[in-house]
Amino acid sequence: MTTPTALGIDEVRNRLHALTVIDVRTPGEYAGGHLPGALNIPLNRIQQALPDIRHATARGDVLIVCASGARSENACRILADHHVTTATLTGGTAAWAAGGNELRRESTSRATWGMERQVRFTAGILVLLGLLLGLLVHPAFQLVSAGIAGGLVFSALTNTCGMAALLAKLPHNRPRAADLTVTLAALRSR
Repeated sequence: MTTPTALGIDEVRNRLHALTVIDVRTPGEYAGGHLPGALNIPLNRIQQALPDIRHATARGDVLIVCASGARSENACRILADHHVTTATLTGGTAAWAAGGNELRRESTSRATWGMERQVRFTAGILVLLGLLLGLLVHPAFQLVSAGIAGGLVFSALTNTCGMAALLAKLPHNRPRAADLTVTLAALRSR
């Protein structure tokens, strides 16, 4: 497995006009704030967009971004497995915004919590629910809390998150088919 090329904030700021930027977060996260000119192709749709991303790399450099850099690294690895060379933004959009750079926001009701916040909320609810049901109904319900704890440890060790993958499938986190079609058309025309 290769490590994707990482570009720093200053390098991206200086080259932003020449880069094709693909944001692999969910549509709700993207709507909440993204790099200027970024196109939204969620991580779980990267394979579907592979031909168009390959075509974009033939025309110039492609930068893959997400909130912190973890999902964009995964996307870069998936693309590298298909012989498509891309780079990731060190620290993601969080570092971009912290550096005083502009984020564009969509004026839409689709803006949702970031995926990390959704995972923390869901994990917390499930742990509390498991403990509560374990006290009130049957001690076996505490296994829910133990399962979530084990999942969090596994997530930290592998830098993946099964819960985020499941949450990404919820309707508010998925792009509408028309949205992805429009995004891919925009990618082709760049």
